[in-house]
Amino acid sequence: MNAQPPIPFAGSAPTQVSFHRTELNVILSLYGRMVAAGEWRDYGISSLKDVAVFSVFRRTAENPLYKIEKRPKLRAKQGMYAVIGMDGQILKRGHDLKTVLRVLERKLIRAVE
Repeated sequence: MNAQPPIPFAGSAPTQVSFHRTELNVILSLYGRMVAAGEWRDYGISSLKDVAVFSVFRRTAENPLYKIEKRPKLRAKQGMYAVIGMDGQILKRGHDLKTVLRVLERKLIRAVE
């Protein structure tokens, strides 16, 4: 008499939102360029129930300079990607990650004297 435990209902399992490998490649490419420029030094990734967050820090022990968020529930409305500044203001929101990250790439452009 081998009684097997009941299989839990598939719909009740909590899911997490996370970045896909191709999304992380785009984000980490920008991160590497900003580290080489001396702007950023550390990052953190959070995968929560309704949002995935890539936080960028100038130093490890401070608040993040920028947060790159992925919210799939906003896919049909405003776009699921957003860049949020240190003060909580949304700098850019959209459907395409590369387009949204252009707001941060402007920091790399400097005048050469």
